[in-house]
Amino acid sequence: MANKFIIMAEEGERVLLDRAREQLGLDLTGAQLIFTGVGAINIIRSLQHLDREAELVNIGYAGSANFDLDTWVEVTEVRLNHPNVTYKEPELKLSTLDSQLSTTKAICYTNCDFVLQSDYKDCVFDMELAYIAALGFKHVHSLKYVSDNLSLHAYHELTHGVE
Repeated sequence: MANKFIIMAEEGERVLLDRAREQLGLDLTGAQLIFTGVGAINIIRSLQHLDREAELVNIGYAGSANFDLDTWVEVTEVRLNHPNVTYKEPELKLSTLDSQLSTTKAICYTNCDFVLQSDYKDCVFDMELAYIAALGFKHVHSLKYVSDNLSLHAYHELTHGVE
């Protein structure tokens, strides 16, 4: 597994590794852990040097307008969230980890800022995944843990994350 990486935005997300092992039976033994920092610039700076053949597993917190808190979501596709304009973008499909994982499958919308409201349902929102996928890695997987229902206060209570 020398070419397998677990990608997380912040140190505070490390607890999700134990949860994924316990709740989902996920085994990432031997994978190298990289904390990137939050947002596009941190993703690009942290991952630009990695081999595009590397296998990346992004694990992190995400918000959702309607998924229950503490739900694991395996992301099947990622897009940028730009609800006020429409323009053509490439489809960024992700690889699945294991068909045996007991997770909800959904799209993730990546944002430059925390999403406080959205009409989008049955999806999750984060701040990094689209940038990871857009860098051209051939094997990108993502598991998101629903931390909030578009509430910055609830996110902070659970994660003590970005301010």
